[in-house]
Amino acid sequence: MGRWEPNARGRLAQAAIRLYAEQGFERTTVAQIARQAGLTERTFFRHFADKREVLFYGTDLARELLARAVAEAPASAGPMDAVAAALHAAAAVFQENPERVRLRDAVVSANAELRERELIKLAAFASAIAGALRERGVPEPAAGLAAETGVAVLKTAFTRWIGEPDGPDLDHILRECLRDLSGMLADRLADQGSPG
Repeated sequence: MGRWEPNARGRLAQAAIRLYAEQGFERTTVAQIARQAGLTERTFFRHFADKREVLFYGTDLARELLARAVAEAPASAGPMDAVAAALHAAAAVFQENPERVRLRDAVVSANAELRERELIKLAAFASAIAGALRERGVPEPAAGLAAETGVAVLKTAFTRWIGEPDGPDLDHILRECLRDLSGMLADRLADQGSPG
């Protein structure tokens, strides 16, 4: 197949996710993915470095989205408000295709190597958010602390959303998690301020 194939990357990704879910990541070959998508292995390798990349090729775009959302938060927004803006931007992307996101999560969760790669991805998200906060003038350690806290909130909300397919949308869960975090911190500050 030497001719141009429309949406080859999307077709390959869809075929890969489906095969990973059906027969497992380890047992799925690039040849099977290409065949399922009606393409060649050569076309696969033009779009992805290896079969893991199918699950992680959007990482750079997600990092850019998070950093841009922090940068575009109102100038009056504090660090956690800017981080919250980034989390809501990410949630909107996940909500575009929740079935695919849930299927991808099941594949990643079933494989130790992929789970490790997922943690690396989350660390990259925190780094991008912290960098964007520093660009806004937030000093360290506050920028790093806000970024890491934001990623922890995203991870917690995402896990709940995945586990409740018929529950509230991810953005709603994120708002609840941010409210819970704010309440816990307020309680902690109140405890520190009370005479003991």
